[in-house]
Amino acid sequence: MSEKKKVLVAMSGGVDSSAAAALLVQQGYQCDGAMLKLAPNEDSRCCSADDAEDARQAAARLGMRFYVFNETARFRRCVMDKFVAEYGAGRTPNPCIDCNRELKFGALLDRALTLGYDYIATGHYARVDLDETTGKYRLLRGAERRKDQSYVLYQLTQRQLAHLLLPVGDYDKPAIRDKARQAGLDNADKGDSQDICFVPDGDYVGFLRREGLPLTPGDFVDRDGRVLGRHKGLPCYTAGQRRGLGVSAGKHVYVLSKNGADNTILLGDDAELYASSLLASHVNWISGETPAQPVRCAARTRYSQTEAPCTAYPLPDGGLRVVFDQPQRAITPGQAVVLYDGDVVLGGGTIEKSE
Repeated sequence: MSEKKKVLVAMSGGVDSSAAAALLVQQGYQCDGAMLKLAPNEDSRCCSADDAEDARQAAARLGMRFYVFNETARFRRCVMDKFVAEYGAGRTPNPCIDCNRELKFGALLDRALTLGYDYIATGHYARVDLDETTGKYRLLRGAERRKDQSYVLYQLTQRQLAHLLLPVGDYDKPAIRDKARQAGLDNADKGDSQDICFVPDGDYVGFLRREGLPLTPGDFVDRDGRVLGRHKGLPCYTAGQRRGLGVSAGKHVYVLSKNGADNTILLGDDAELYASSLLASHVNWISGETPAQPVRCAARTRYSQTEAPCTAYPLPDGGLRVVFDQPQRAITPGQAVVLYDGDVVLGGGTIEKSE
């Protein structure tokens, strides 16, 4: 390229973001690295001192400057506090989506543009391209379906996509580890983090308790109102859960729904978990334009789920109704519904309820 474009690479200390930086340096971009200090507890699964050192070493190996930006206050307000509030409201949130919206593609992008960078880059397994016909940027799922992370990026806007590079999206994980080894990066074989970063031990109920969320015991009931047992508090359970209920009903029973009004949890058969449609709020259409007509597409209602054929109906209030060709299991308020047209992510929203 005639004039090197400047890229601020979001580096977590892991292999994906480090390999993203290596790929961009090889492609001729002028890159610097940055870590967002997010979680306030040092034992967090992200942005720890060890992670920062791993990221710093990778940046140094690639000849890049490295920065740490403190965003703990914003992370607390927009991610951790919302996580607690959503569970308190009987919902099951996805904090990674909130973090991406508010921090990685919010605070970091704003800071990068202020500092004169042309782009930010992350190690997400997804892709960005420009549709020459419409002049719109598109978000595409990662080339490797098993690692695709487009689900947690559905809230990206045209402005953000115009300043975003996702270099690992064309590769699978083994290839990315090979790229990191070829670049001489010490973290090429570093393991992946799976848990919520601010709940490093995986005990989200313990986290909610420490945050002061009341966990009030109540009744498990069936559709006839019969009491089947006692629960430990609504936030301790999610739709579709079977294990850990402590109920002897003579058959397998599952959490169907939670009722905050009387602090009960409805249990029932697996077949009762299926619903044909859902309503969603806080909808984002990646094109920046709400479709004027219903859209035939496919939808995913959980990160690890396969997309299901459906029709998406934009609503006058800005919401969304999704009607599936076949009923879907355990549609959960607080999770995201994300719409796909082949590899293209159309957008999505926050699930309010199933129908």
